[in-house]
Amino acid sequence: MTHYDLISRNKQKSVLIIVLFTAFIVGATYIMARGFGFGLGIVGYALIFSGIMSFASYWWSDKIILSISGAHPATREEYFDFYTVTENLCLGQRMKMPKLYVIDDDAMNAFATGRDPDHAVVCATTGILGRLKREELEGVIAHELSHVQNYDIRLMSIVTILVGLVALLADWMLRMSMWGGGNRRRDRENGGQLQIIFFVVGLLLALLSPIIAQLIQLAISRQREYLADANGAGITKNPAGLARALEKISQDNLPLREANKATAHLYIENPFRNAQGSRSWFAGLFDTHPPIAERIKLLREM
Repeated sequence: MTHYDLISRNKQKSVLIIVLFTAFIVGATYIMARGFGFGLGIVGYALIFSGIMSFASYWWSDKIILSISGAHPATREEYFDFYTVTENLCLGQRMKMPKLYVIDDDAMNAFATGRDPDHAVVCATTGILGRLKREELEGVIAHELSHVQNYDIRLMSIVTILVGLVALLADWMLRMSMWGGGNRRRDRENGGQLQIIFFVVGLLLALLSPIIAQLIQLAISRQREYLADANGAGITKNPAGLARALEKISQDNLPLREANKATAHLYIENPFRNAQGSRSWFAGLFDTHPPIAERIKLLREM
């Protein structure tokens, strides 16, 4: 399998997941609104409220994330390989060079952030910069530049907004229903069996939809990691370099001190990964990243 085949396959999977996610949100919102006796106007209010908050978070996302992570700017003099590897890869791709930041941490990890390629940031820990060979570092940086080129940060921001919207709608409808809002009581008194079914299904969706939405978000995040691996291998023409880098990262058991759940999906590998070995299929649904062994296997097959 070539990296072009892998890119095509993962793009198709990502599009399918996003379409299904959108269909789920529309369907769940309709059923909850119908079941609780609310007009669909509540969706408009939720969109406005969620949109204002999400826009602010999205516009200043890079500054917020860098601050949370305790990162500082990387200079060419102090981090020569990091700077020159990124510079050379960007020249080869004819893309604007992102700002470079470093986290003082012995754990091996890296991430990209920023709302678009013109406002991108690539950040790496001192642990990964100090322990990877140059060609391995090229693989990691190419992976992060792929996230920038593919607008993955923008995509995940949109998905995060949708997940937040589902949680917000479910919470509002549950609370307003408990307060007797909507026309639910009147509809049930009228004896409509269909309305009772809508109410039961709507109640289940209100309780479960935030979890389902989060699972879909994590599935999209995992697909984007596969895509970035394939694109990164295409940029360097050396999939073995990234595979060796991932092997070293997988053997690193040091915890990333500045990691948190809000930024975990950004990193090249989950900073909260379980170092104990295999995990169940169900537990894997809640992972922000695909299994690193599977990623290495696919890179080796290119």
